[in-house]
This record gives sequence, C-alpha cells and structure tokens, in this order.
Amino acid sequence: MIHENAKKRKKNRLLNGIMNRSICWLCSLFRDGTNRVISKISLEEVLQWSQSFEKLMTTKYGPIVYKSYLKTEYSDENMEFWLACEKYKKILSQRKRISEAQKLFKEFIQPQAPKEINIDSPVREGITLKIQEPTQCCFDEAQKIVYLHMERDSYPRFLSSQIYQSLIFTLSAQQQSTVCLKEEKSSLYFEIRL
Repeated sequence: MIHENAKKRKKNRLLNGIMNRSICWLCSLFRDGTNRVISKISLEEVLQWSQSFEKLMTTKYGPIVYKSYLKTEYSDENMEFWLACEKYKKILSQRKRISEAQKLFKEFIQPQAPKEINIDSPVREGITLKIQEPTQCCFDEAQKIVYLHMERDSYPRFLSSQIYQSLIFTLSAQQQSTVCLKEEKSSLYFEIRL
C-alpha cells in the first residue's frame, strides 16, 4: 500500500513537472479544485485537432486552446476576428448589425486598428464600402483570409508546440492512471470474492 502511494506521488510530480510556467495558465482552464485536469476535455478530442484545422475549429474546446496558443505568439487577433465574425453572422436585427459591423471595422479592419488583421487593400476597401449598409456576409472575404492565415501559418506550429504536446501527454497519462485504477479495483474485487 505504501509502495503504491509512493508511485502515485511520483507520477503526480512527473505530470506537474511537465506543466511548466509557459503552459500552466492554459491547463488552469481545465483544472478542478483538486488541481487535476478534469474531464471537460478528452484525449480523443485533442487528438482530433491534428487531423485538420477544420476539426480543431469545430470541436468544443479546440478554439479555446488554439486561441490561448495564439496569445503566446501575439497573434490572437486573428482568432478574435474569426470568432467575432461567426457571432456577427447570427445577428438578425439590422440596427444591431450596423452597430456590430462598425465595432468590428474599428477594432480589426481600419488602418491602425487596435487589433488590425492582415488583409490586402482591395478587401479592406470593399469592407469600407459595405459597412454603410452591412449584410450578414460583409466580412466573409476577410474572415476566409484570416482562416487561411491561421490554417497555413500558426496551425502547424500549434501542433508541434509544447502546449499541444503537453496536453496530449497529460491527458494520456491521466487516462492510463484511470484505467490502472479501474483494473486495480477490479482485481481487488475478484480477490475479495474468491
């Protein structure tokens, strides 16, 4: 029994050791009161992210983790713009759409905007014209450009990043320890019954 507890403590130290300062803030998103990575995020979901950028963007926690990674690269404005566009497309009220379109324009599109995204001049000029009477799709072209930037540029780096690799390692180790614990309980149950 003492030997098993020592093994568990050693394993916990190992898991905590791999979570260095550069990613501990990310893991705090998925921790509970016992300081364990909770089951909000599954290993299966995390592994799906490597299949395609689209899979990453359409899973429940993929965009959250990816945006956190982009913050480390100082390029989270791309993800913020993409998410804001997704939200914008759902606006039905013309009055609210005009207000939100102007906010998006001032924050991301206009030259020298606080979170200016990297789009070419013709796209920027097109949005400038459309902003007077914005439709649900007035930001679509810029959103596609930003999506492609993320897919081709930062997504491959994300997959090889310490954040992503450590998340896989941690969830794999957690899954293995859960399986081992279930097997131990199962063995104990059979020993008692026999």
